Amino acid sequence: MKAAIWEAPGELRIGERDDPTPGHGELVVKVGACGLCGTDLHIADGHFEPTPYPIVPGHEFAGEVVAVGPSVEGWSEGARVAVDPSLFCGHCEYCRIGRGNLCANWSAIGDRVDGAFAEYVKVPAANAYTLPDELDFRTGALIEPLSCAVRGMHRLAVQPGESALVIGAGTMGLLLEQLILRAGATRVAVVDTNERKLRLAETLGAAAVGTSTQDLGEFDIAVDATGVPTAIESAFDALRRGGRLMIFGVAHGDARVSLSPFRIYNDEITVLGSMAVLNSYGPALDLMAAGAIDAKAMLTHDFPLDDFGEALETVRRGDGVKSQVLP
Repeated sequence: MKAAIWEAPGELRIGERDDPTPGHGELVVKVGACGLCGTDLHIADGHFEPTPYPIVPGHEFAGEVVAVGPSVEGWSEGARVAVDPSLFCGHCEYCRIGRGNLCANWSAIGDRVDGAFAEYVKVPAANAYTLPDELDFRTGALIEPLSCAVRGMHRLAVQPGESALVIGAGTMGLLLEQLILRAGATRVAVVDTNERKLRLAETLGAAAVGTSTQDLGEFDIAVDATGVPTAIESAFDALRRGGRLMIFGVAHGDARVSLSPFRIYNDEITVLGSMAVLNSYGPALDLMAAGAIDAKAMLTHDFPLDDFGEALETVRRGDGVKSQVLP
């Protein structure tokens, strides 16, 4: 099969890979669409430590089942699926208490094993979800990032009537904006340096937008979807007393932020993290099927597999919102 292969960081090859064969409890999926995100940039640059090379990346995907492995029940060839890429070990201390996203042996399709920037991908049958007929493969591939946003919402616990600030109007920021509004927030503001993305944020319901937090007021909730330390600090500074800050964007491992410990104490500020997917993929699929997310507005670019390199550069430049490869 044809695949995009990172032989090493910075060394991309579009070439042949052996067709996957399903083992016990596995399916082979013909990829219909696979989205790119910041993690794919980290893998390309060698900054995602768990990733071995060579590897086929791609963890946001949907497609059609073309092979069913032994002992698999409930699936047949031709089924349309979206796939949770999370691979938890099931036996570490975190998995045993139901916190698989913190798994000591955490893995994911496209991050540590071959993923979906290819014609075919092998997946655990337990990770596959039936894709409703009304959702095409491009929309199905958007369910994975939405599931990460749903996990963030579980952590954030938005209360009706609260106000919220979202920093970063990329895919995750815009998904979170829509979910926060749906949860009952009365005012959501979005900050980004890209004016075109701010216009989209307004279309999706933002009451205010800006290229900085200045003059936007104070908020009950602030979410950083950039991973940029200065952005995290500005989100913290925009909180009301008793507010909650969620660090959602992925920062470099050695990054540091400067937050006032006195203010955290005196104003009872809560600082939260949100890591990947946990009990949130199914709810994300249901939200997408219910029309809770404007997928059409977010799916801005698509590329053939041969143009994977250009697709990656589109993400690196910050063009559009969600870029996808259609093998």
